[in-house]
Amino acid sequence: MTAPIAVRRLNAADQDFARHLDHLLSWESVSDDGVNQRVLEIIQAVRERGDAALVEYTQRFDGLEVAAMADLILPRERLELALTRISAEQRQALEVAAERVRSYHEQQKQDSWRYTEADGTVLGQKVTPLDRAGLYVPGGKASYPSSVLMNAIPAKVAGVPEVVMVVPTPRGEINEIVLAAAAIAGVDRVFTIGGAQAVAALAYGTESVPPVDKIVGPGNIYVATAKRHVFGKVGIDMIAGPSEILVVCDGQTDPDWIAMDLFSQAEHDEDAQSILVSPDAAFLDRVAESIGKLLPTMERAEIIRTSLEGRGALIQVADMAQAIAVANRIAPEHLELSVADPEAWLPEIRHAGAIFMGRYTAEALGDYVAGPNHVLPTSGTARFSSPLGVYDFQKRSSIIFCSPDGASELGKSASVLARGESLTAHARSAEYRIK
Repeated sequence: MTAPIAVRRLNAADQDFARHLDHLLSWESVSDDGVNQRVLEIIQAVRERGDAALVEYTQRFDGLEVAAMADLILPRERLELALTRISAEQRQALEVAAERVRSYHEQQKQDSWRYTEADGTVLGQKVTPLDRAGLYVPGGKASYPSSVLMNAIPAKVAGVPEVVMVVPTPRGEINEIVLAAAAIAGVDRVFTIGGAQAVAALAYGTESVPPVDKIVGPGNIYVATAKRHVFGKVGIDMIAGPSEILVVCDGQTDPDWIAMDLFSQAEHDEDAQSILVSPDAAFLDRVAESIGKLLPTMERAEIIRTSLEGRGALIQVADMAQAIAVANRIAPEHLELSVADPEAWLPEIRHAGAIFMGRYTAEALGDYVAGPNHVLPTSGTARFSSPLGVYDFQKRSSIIFCSPDGASELGKSASVLARGESLTAHARSAEYRIK
């Protein structure tokens, strides 16, 4: 007999609600000293010994008998072969998802612009794609082809000429659907390496792996720690915490639907967070019943149980306005507005990675095929950051083209400000252009 599940209940009216909520939300994705030191050693080895270090670490960590770096390179033909090895149903689903992701991200493209002032001075902005992007993909059985699409397609839409993918193949396990996704997304080069050593290779380059300008994609604690350390040499997307969902419901959605939406994040891993907020106490009771009823039917029941009991919550609020206030306080990765009129509440939402509107919009649709990116800010970082997008693979350069009159007029003010900062060469440089 399955043990009953106990998901914590919180009430926003309680005096110590804020303290309990802070405790619930606290998450430290900090590497311990051992992990940190090991990662630094790996990065140093890859910088010093290049391909030889990659081969050695792949033998040691992935259990692969490889003789040389050539054994860790997958040609484009191998990706095309994967398209023939997956089922027709899988290929069609990948192509539908890819087309929708591409169409959505086409809307994000930014163009260069400029304007001319009255004296002929031209100011503007030049938008340029990165030269090369690196995509980290977790390997083995727990592989995510959807992440390949979500990371590689925006880069291609942005105009990045070369996307390099690294994916470990522990014990030789190759996930065909991941390679097929890479083919469909337009990935240019693939190396079967993983861990901190793959991140180091992308950041610094080796004899075989070209250095990239930005590294994106999820990974374990070693990958996340390595991304922290190489940031500055290259750009990174983010240091992501566990997956999160916050459902705001008015009490009128089928409780089984809501329970399953909570499960959809809890099944990721034990640290994932699923929270329901509603002004309807009886509805919270019904969802709790649905959780107990549906949990035994889930393949990943124990992971879901651990997640919900450790980091989940059913929160009662006074009304919908307070529900939205709690949502903004949490700043969730995924926010479901499972209410009668989501449009009415949308203007009040200030912090969320992605907002799923209405009772029929399951967060799972956003993970795969809706179109918007599923790489989203976690752990409250939606307060200041955004989903991965085309803009992450473009950079902007300012354009300043002064006419003689413009240089003369601007030089007068620049001179005053420069002398105020005691930077005489700045001042004189500007003054030379004053008529």
